[in-house]
Amino acid sequence: MKSTIHDRISEIVEHFGNGKNTVIASKLGVSEGNIRGYVKNVMPKHDFLEKIVRCFDIDSTWLLTGIGTMLKEDSNSIQTTKESTPSELPATSDDASADTPGTAHAPEAVAVSISQKEKQTMKPIPLVTETAAAGFGNCDFAIAEQDVKDYYVIPKFRYSRVDFMIEISGLSMHPHFNPGDIIACTILTDRKFLQWNKCHVIATREQGILVKRLMPSKQKNCLTAISDNKDYPPFDIPLDEITGIALVVGSVSLE
Repeated sequence: MKSTIHDRISEIVEHFGNGKNTVIASKLGVSEGNIRGYVKNVMPKHDFLEKIVRCFDIDSTWLLTGIGTMLKEDSNSIQTTKESTPSELPATSDDASADTPGTAHAPEAVAVSISQKEKQTMKPIPLVTETAAAGFGNCDFAIAEQDVKDYYVIPKFRYSRVDFMIEISGLSMHPHFNPGDIIACTILTDRKFLQWNKCHVIATREQGILVKRLMPSKQKNCLTAISDNKDYPPFDIPLDEITGIALVVGSVSLE
């Protein structure tokens, strides 16, 4: 049976900590409860995976996929194949020029030169289900492995903090986003970091996940949600209806 990432973390605990979560927690600077959760069913965050790779010189491909061996080999002897690495996709950055309403968001082929060492330490980003993403506003938000569709290593995002990616459905943000496009999201912990007229992912109590531009509302204690598709009129969302907001920091556009 194929091992899970929880099994592989458990194997690391056994190998480097003599089976003791406290030993690994001390070396990584995290709580024993974190390690216990990751061994059971809590999906580890990217910074934790990076710590494991760097602290114990773990092969990142093995950690993420189970392919290969736990310990890194000499980088000169590694033959990287498409099957042995997390998916790699070209990406477009969600910059100011791309954020102009009504402007087509064309795919951009980005050639990025990266070393083998950089590739091994780049942050893998989980593509999650909409159901999983809906919980990102909770203080104890954690992505369970069964909610991860895939992991992607996207070179252009290597200097960005991307918490998760989701797939666009519907036409309300056309032509900026189309159904099937994938957007990269950074969770905002404070509403003062909202960027007006930028695309955000909004988790709501009644309407689920929304992808809209946000603007101040004329109504008290509300935000105005705006679609790029003019067939979808703007509407107000009460602040107490919102459970979480994430900024869209980039996207992968598909033909």
